[in-house]
Amino acid sequence: SSVTMNVAKSGYRVFSANSSVACTELAKKITERLGVELGKSVVFQESNRETRVDVKESVRGQTIFIIQTIPRDVNTAIMELLVMAYALKTSCAKNIIGVIPYFPYSKQCKMRKRGSIVSKLLASMLAKAGLTHIITMDLHQKEIQGFFSFPVDNLRASPFLIQYIQEEIPDYRNAIIVAKSPSAAKRAQSYAERLRLGLAVIHGEAQCSESDMADGRHSPPCVRNTTGHTGLELPLMMAKEKPPITVVGDVGGRIAIIVDDIIDDVGDFVAAAEILKERGAYKIYIMATHGLLSADAPRLIEESAIDEVVVTNTVPHEVQKLQCPKIKTVDVSMILAEAIRRIHNGESMAYLFRNITVDD
Repeated sequence: SSVTMNVAKSGYRVFSANSSVACTELAKKITERLGVELGKSVVFQESNRETRVDVKESVRGQTIFIIQTIPRDVNTAIMELLVMAYALKTSCAKNIIGVIPYFPYSKQCKMRKRGSIVSKLLASMLAKAGLTHIITMDLHQKEIQGFFSFPVDNLRASPFLIQYIQEEIPDYRNAIIVAKSPSAAKRAQSYAERLRLGLAVIHGEAQCSESDMADGRHSPPCVRNTTGHTGLELPLMMAKEKPPITVVGDVGGRIAIIVDDIIDDVGDFVAAAEILKERGAYKIYIMATHGLLSADAPRLIEESAIDEVVVTNTVPHEVQKLQCPKIKTVDVSMILAEAIRRIHNGESMAYLFRNITVDD
């Protein structure tokens, strides 16, 4: 057919790295916008849970884009991506570009006690499997780009979320942008400046939380070996202690809009909403790029003081929406499609980063 001729001539193909409804759906949205057909491949788990990929058409000398959304089982999704990239590499594809809207393991990008920087490992694995370029969105830390030996386009969802605020939140000019912790303050500041709104930051923690278990501050103290060399006497560091919760900035009589990059474990968000309500905020929105919304997140949101949670479709969350009508989705397939088109045509990506600041 003329369509397939077209695809062959254009010299690039788009594949979906699995056939889950969610991934195929995003891939369909993207290929429809590009006017190409989805590449033919079969990705499945053998009965012993091994990942198997069969590419059903020739890819020799072509530029291939692999779309991989990360659904529940993150490790299977990574393996699918690795095996598919390798299958394409060994079939002589010229370029293999991963379209990974939510990059997994991105929270494990800093060293913890006897841990490892898993997102660096993942970057190396993807390169080894044959990927030559990645398109992603809102990396948890922008510095993760430096873990890769090939180009990374870290697209931003903020223009879409800001547009949502302006168009869908009535009276948004009476809103204040809130960071639920000081670490989210940079992103919040970037939103506040572009929307010309005020900024509030929540600091401290409820005095019975276990969130500080993760950083090894409670690991047993090392027993001083009294015999032999004692080593240098280093100054004793004061143990960190988070103060009780305070809100820096006045939210009274305002709409509070909490912004963040990932919403997964919603405990922090629910607690923040409670505090903001106590301080007189009359409506509470949460805006985040990646709506992982694991476990019983939908129920907790539904029962909370939060009025609306707005996320993009970088991560599939249809099931969660059925359980919680407060969850709304902003479609970002357009910018992913545009990135694919520009990379294929060798056009500048700068256009996609208009008004994007360093802190965004």
